[in-house]
Amino acid sequence: MKKIRKAVIPAAGFGTRFLPQTKAMPKEMLPIVDKPIIQYIVEELVGVGIEDIIIVTGYHKRTIEDHFDRPSLELIENLRNGGETKLKLIEDVENISTLANFVYIRQKGPYGNGTPLLNVEAIIGDEPFIYTWSDDFIKADPSRFKQLINVYEEYGCSVLSAVKARSEGDYEKYGFAGGKKLKEGLIDVDKIIEKPGKKNAPSDLATVSGFIFTPDIFEYIHKAMANLNEGEELYYNDALKLMLSDEKRMIASEIRGGKYYDTGNKLEYMKTVVEFGLEHEDINGDFRKFLEGLKF
Repeated sequence: MKKIRKAVIPAAGFGTRFLPQTKAMPKEMLPIVDKPIIQYIVEELVGVGIEDIIIVTGYHKRTIEDHFDRPSLELIENLRNGGETKLKLIEDVENISTLANFVYIRQKGPYGNGTPLLNVEAIIGDEPFIYTWSDDFIKADPSRFKQLINVYEEYGCSVLSAVKARSEGDYEKYGFAGGKKLKEGLIDVDKIIEKPGKKNAPSDLATVSGFIFTPDIFEYIHKAMANLNEGEELYYNDALKLMLSDEKRMIASEIRGGKYYDTGNKLEYMKTVVEFGLEHEDINGDFRKFLEGLKF
């Protein structure tokens, strides 16, 4: 079984839900207190031994590349002149560029979250890899990627991260996996249904946030591409359904002890900022007092 060394982060979208803020700044760079969303995902990947991170971008995403590049000499000099309180920041910004080997690819192909898979095929080759979004994450201990890797190492197949639906609205928002229950929170998947509604959902496990794919995903994303009509979008779920029809095994694994954060819309983004602000060691006390003092 090959070790998982690579991860792919699609990051080519326009972030229209956050306009006008995202007119010039990628949504992946929206801050959660003092760190961009995408850095949380990158640090989590590095924490499970990922060495190469391929970020699929568009022409308007140069800020992401700049963020994971070495800091400018002007910034370092400015921090040095700021005295003792700024020295720790030098270490912080210099470490960002050494987190992993970063590769950037411009997205080409039809719209849809399956297209980045076409774009990275030559770089991934015949290795298993992590495919994870740039605007959501699951905070858990052990991390979601550690939990997914553990399942992959046990079963040797693609693994879909999952969370339990919390409301009826979730059944209208996410895709849900169904199949034989292997153990609590673990399904041997035989079907995936997008936005089924609670009545038609095959289980209460919504497949969100991150996945481990074996390299045969590429064969099926090409097949899904060939099935598209003109103007249709290419979705990774289309490839997964084709894999299931050929009896390719995949597991849906509930991320234990975790909380799902979807920062891809304004309300959930603001909730995430508040929660992380209340945990941030620099501001949590004063921030809590501020919130408690608000009158509604």
